[in-house]
Amino acid sequence: MSNRNAENSSLSEVLKQFIEKNKLDKGLDKINVRDAWESQMGPAIKNYTHSIELRNHTLYIKLSSSVLREELSYGKEKIINNLNDYLGEDIIKKLILN
Repeated sequence: MSNRNAENSSLSEVLKQFIEKNKLDKGLDKINVRDAWESQMGPAIKNYTHSIELRNHTLYIKLSSSVLREELSYGKEKIINNLNDYLGEDIIKKLILN
């Protein structure tokens, strides 16, 4: 027989336990950060974005436009705050624009 809890659990609780048990948090964070970038920055910036990578709480963004990269570099803190607010937790500590 399989191990079951005697009490009833909601699906979200079971999924959270599964994610924690199998250490899938970092992989899901990478996906969520990509979605957050595309949602918060809009379709215009999304079109100039070539890669989005999260490593050790640092978000690496590769852009095809040097002008856009320069403009975004002035508002790094605001971008980090907006993305973390969207994600609901402080996943991003630093933003590197390439």
